[in-house]
Amino acid sequence: MTNSKNSITYADAGVDIDAGNALVERIKPAAKRTKRPGVMSGLGGFGALFDLKGAGYTDPILVAATDGVGTKLRIAIDTGNVDGVGVDLVAMCVNDLVVQGAEPVFFLDYFATGKLDVKQGSDIVAGIAEGCRQAGCALLGGETAEMPGMYATGDYDLAGFAVGAAERGQLLPKTDIAEGDVILGLASAGIHSNGYSLVRHIVEMSGLSYGASAPFDKERTLGEALLDPTRIYVKSVLAAIRETGAIKALAHITGGGFPENIPRVLPDGMAAAIDLSAIHVPHVFAWLAAQGGVARDEMLRTFNCGVGMVLAVEPSNAEVVRSRLQGAGETVLAVGRIVEGAKGCTVRGSAGTWAAREDWSATHNA
Repeated sequence: MTNSKNSITYADAGVDIDAGNALVERIKPAAKRTKRPGVMSGLGGFGALFDLKGAGYTDPILVAATDGVGTKLRIAIDTGNVDGVGVDLVAMCVNDLVVQGAEPVFFLDYFATGKLDVKQGSDIVAGIAEGCRQAGCALLGGETAEMPGMYATGDYDLAGFAVGAAERGQLLPKTDIAEGDVILGLASAGIHSNGYSLVRHIVEMSGLSYGASAPFDKERTLGEALLDPTRIYVKSVLAAIRETGAIKALAHITGGGFPENIPRVLPDGMAAAIDLSAIHVPHVFAWLAAQGGVARDEMLRTFNCGVGMVLAVEPSNAEVVRSRLQGAGETVLAVGRIVEGAKGCTVRGSAGTWAAREDWSATHNA
């Protein structure tokens, strides 16, 4: 016979099953808005089902990518501004898929916390759903893990993965990348989701709080300005791939910047030559460089520095690709060329690009 006086529950140990169920019910409408052809199941099952034939594929190759948001979450947690980190999570995965010519078709997330806050959790998942909507993929499910003792009060972590598809024979990069091919860059929406351990260190050095006015954007607080969501390039890039047939290779500029990401899609004997002076470097990067005393090459291997995606095309096709991407809302820059040489990436450009500005309040909108 059980002694009710000594009986304990899972909730007594810090895990609230009812809160988890409430979160699932609360996020169902957001997930439903991401439904697309091929979806066969909703939230709540033991597994997510997707019909590639129903999505229009004949002989598909599956492509998968997984990622997280990194220490950008620390700023979101400390400021309470969680609206954009779900978009970041999706972006980091789906942008990696599209560089291989794949269309993201579904996404699953993992949200872990010490104590589940249903509103916070639903706001985060709403951001994930928004990222999926921007990418055209379905949010098919995920996992919410309440783990007392593993995370401090208020802390949480996010991870996720996306699955995409491309018809056999249509994957990128192509094999005909050649000397003289033009490298086009697509503007970033700021820092995106890489380098935030250095960002946070520089903010600490500056003595500013996240609630202070951003030195490079007087209309917002520092925390708000540093949490701009990662740009999702999927729809514009897929349209350009399909409509022009001219894109030879793409590279997502994440941690490692130009020097480490572009060579990943180049064949042996080919290198990228980037002209930094062709890039409009957002003021946030100039502030970080000046405030932290960060050298140009360290900036380039840590941050995207204003370009979140690059693509290689033949010179004769550069204008039609540029026009198609601009028509889809992208800011497109000619940032370099493919050259013969050992596989790698060289960057030239004046160090003045990172010059400190004496009066940020006067120049932040320049």
